[in-house]
Amino acid sequence: MPKGVVDKREAILRAAGKVFAERGYHATGISDIARELGAGHGTFYRYFTNKEHIARSVVARALGQVMDTLSDENPGSSETLPEYREQVRRIGHNLFDLVVAEPALCRILFYDAIAIDRAEPDTAGRAMEAAAAYTAEFIRNGQDRGFLRRDLDAHVVGLAVNGMIVTGAARLLHVQDPDSLRGPWIHTVETLMFHGLGSS
Repeated sequence: MPKGVVDKREAILRAAGKVFAERGYHATGISDIARELGAGHGTFYRYFTNKEHIARSVVARALGQVMDTLSDENPGSSETLPEYREQVRRIGHNLFDLVVAEPALCRILFYDAIAIDRAEPDTAGRAMEAAAAYTAEFIRNGQDRGFLRRDLDAHVVGLAVNGMIVTGAARLLHVQDPDSLRGPWIHTVETLMFHGLGSS
């Protein structure tokens, strides 16, 4: 795809993401996105078929940013318990930083993703399953090395851990000083993992 086309698509997605986050998916019209972008309606239809197509692309872009945040973390890399616990903290801090730096992105993922896609209503579900698969690899490494209990299904645990993270991250969008929750949030997830799931 030519660079100019990529740049224009990115500009549209950034503008759409900002407006969706501020107004919500259902309350947003193409005219609102056009106003934010400073472009005519015709610009959109050269790159996207309708609002739903733009919104699905915004969600895909947001999910890509989340996965980029985790891309440096190999779920199977930690070989000792201290390394494993430090990796848990590091992932927590990285995700926390993403929520604080990109609140619009997170509002879209937490509040609009399920409402966005009428044609493929399981889009959000597939995204949650993909995230759970990543976390399950991490859990499985802890089980294989004896850091976590072996009698629990790693995939189900992955869904549960991700649920804790999403709930905590969503809370950050509604407080004046989100950084005040950094320590308690990360410590709580770590404590639940190692004392609720720990092998000893």
